Amino acid sequence: MNSPQKSGRKTLVLLLLAFVLPVVAAKLVLSFDLYNGGATNKGQLLESVSYSNLAMANPQPQEWQLLYQLPSHCDVTCEDRLYILQQSHTALGRNQDRVHTIIMVNQQSDTAALTGFDFVTATPSTELSQLLNQQQLVIVDPLGSLVMSYPIASDHQAQIMQGKALVADLRKLLKLSRIG
Repeated sequence: MNSPQKSGRKTLVLLLLAFVLPVVAAKLVLSFDLYNGGATNKGQLLESVSYSNLAMANPQPQEWQLLYQLPSHCDVTCEDRLYILQQSHTALGRNQDRVHTIIMVNQQSDTAALTGFDFVTATPSTELSQLLNQQQLVIVDPLGSLVMSYPIASDHQAQIMQGKALVADLRKLLKLSRIG
């Protein structure tokens, strides 16, 4: 026959195991790197970079921005980038008015490549120009912080996939953002 004391002890042990066992299992999984957390963003996050850190005034304050620096010679890759920027902006649909594409142009830039595109241009500071010298695309939040970058892709198909990733990330950011 079960005594009430033995039955209570068994219930207490089972109750403790129900709460302690998942914590111990989670600790073991994390300790042995068995968990691979998935990233939801497709670009590379930038930390602690803003217009003020780069000694530049925000060209479109209180607005989301896509930045791209026009190189001195706009080759096929550059033309693909400009096309992807234009198509990405169109793909945003009803959120188009919240995002502005800004092309950074300096004295050496090939401005002839901008014919046929309707982009806002700005002159970058030397710090921003050095940051954008690898022809990457950068997302800037309404407060002027550079949030995410997308490095240059090698071929046309990779550029298209990168444009889709850019639009997906921008949609997430715009959905979560209440400003801009």
